[in-house]
Amino acid sequence: MPKAFVLINAETGSEKDVVEKVKAMKNVEEAYFVFGVYDVIAIVKAPNIDELRNTIHTAMRQVKGIRSTCTMVVIK
Repeated sequence: MPKAFVLINAETGSEKDVVEKVKAMKNVEEAYFVFGVYDVIAIVKAPNIDELRNTIHTAMRQVKGIRSTCTMVVIK
């Protein structure tokens, strides 16, 4: 089952909303508000690579308040 860590930069002041919206998404196992270069980290796991891509590229990047993402796909 493909898995990825998604690092998210959110618009200032929208971090809490972004975490809640991301947590509610299909295939998102966990999401946290963090301090540092990124504002939110999410763990996404899907039945196949196409669904993983769709969750991250199509659904997650459409969430209002998300400015940018950095995705790290787990290879082993």
